[in-house]
Amino acid sequence: MAEPDHSDCPFCSDAVQSKAFQSLGTVLAIEDLTPVAPGHLLVIPRRHTPDFFTMTEEEKRDASELLTILRDRAVDADPTITGFNVGINWGVSAGQQIPHAHIHFIPRRDTDPNHPTGVKGVIRNKMTY
Repeated sequence: MAEPDHSDCPFCSDAVQSKAFQSLGTVLAIEDLTPVAPGHLLVIPRRHTPDFFTMTEEEKRDASELLTILRDRAVDADPTITGFNVGINWGVSAGQQIPHAHIHFIPRRDTDPNHPTGVKGVIRNKMTY
């Protein structure tokens, strides 16, 4: 059976995957094209899968380990980082805009414009919640 065509998925393109900020096993980190804070990255599986719940256990383990590596690297590089948002949007109603699993990794600083409210208001077109 032929593999489904995911050529319309922006995360599956060779160009995006070749620009990985960092990778580990089955996953890689790419820069978010519309970052809500400096250093906002997306951790995505190399394989096309629509959401976190369809990721394999190996992909979830690799993602967790890569998030820890990214955290350590970010804190070492920028002492102004005082926290992180790590989040997953599942489904359009929750703000998922690209139907390829991805985990947001967002370094936070006490000087962020929406500090201390965290990510409230960062999902485009969902600012009224």
